[in-house]
Amino acid sequence: MVIDLRSDTVTKPTKGMLDAMLNANVGDDVYKEDPTVNALEERLANMFGMDQALFFPTGSMANQAALNLHTNPGEQVICDKYAHIFNYEGGGASFNSGLSCKLIDGDRGMYTAEQAKAAINPPDFYHSPLTSLIEIENTTNKGGGACWDFEELKRIQNVAKDNGLGYHLDGARLWNALVTKNETALQYGKLFDTVSVCLSKGLGCPIGSVLIGSKELMQGALRVRKILGGGMRQVGYLAAAGLYALDHHLNRLTEDHKKATEIGEVLSKLPAIKKVEPIETNIVIFEVQSHIDDTEFVNTLKEKDIQIIGMGSGKLRMVTHLDYTDAMHEKLLDTLSKM
Repeated sequence: MVIDLRSDTVTKPTKGMLDAMLNANVGDDVYKEDPTVNALEERLANMFGMDQALFFPTGSMANQAALNLHTNPGEQVICDKYAHIFNYEGGGASFNSGLSCKLIDGDRGMYTAEQAKAAINPPDFYHSPLTSLIEIENTTNKGGGACWDFEELKRIQNVAKDNGLGYHLDGARLWNALVTKNETALQYGKLFDTVSVCLSKGLGCPIGSVLIGSKELMQGALRVRKILGGGMRQVGYLAAAGLYALDHHLNRLTEDHKKATEIGEVLSKLPAIKKVEPIETNIVIFEVQSHIDDTEFVNTLKEKDIQIIGMGSGKLRMVTHLDYTDAMHEKLLDTLSKM
């Protein structure tokens, strides 16, 4: 039994999801004639109370499209130093849209409205890039699955509005935040101009993200998707997985969160562990003591058929997910307690 906790992207479709995919009613999405894709996009637009949605193959592409829709080359996006768009999207902001990132030194991937306001470049100072967008990531990946305070997000929205800036949410793991904080997609739709959500992380789909936004912004999204990678044809087979996941895999995220918390409790008692970051959702980030080689720690677990990843600077990560069973959980906790 191999226990893979490297990410919540390692899951495979359940039988019910595969059945839904095989039985999907499909058409040519380039002509917007795939009924299952159209149903997924309409459902998510309605969930967030926004005008339109568009299916993308990846979360990075959905985010990159959003950045492009909000900005012009030479402009700047404000984000946290841990932001996915800066750290894990291959420099796409600069390559695809000619953007620079103004990085905020936040707390676990989150910053305040005051910090956002201070990061805005004076619009009449032509020596610096023109600030045009504020970006948020919820939950924060590199910040250990942390959830933003909703009132702070509202204050940042006011900063964006007062300064004529766009407001984008990278909601790759927003589903985890909604479940943990007892919030709704509709609340987030009222805050942001664009929202990207991922179907292939906590929800267990094999592929897919969706960008949701106002009609004004989304009218250009189809063209940007074409430029970034082209159109997709009978993609309803994949969209069917998303519809199934929204029906069956959303509420069960609490199970992943509970297991992550229990892993953190065991880790915090080990002499080899220096620190465990606060755990709110399904991501466990921890540090080993300075005299312990983190690569060796990862390899020791791998020898016991447990896979985790290193994040650099002595930080290690485990992510619970749909395919991480109760039996696996018991084995992991037992293995850790004996280390």
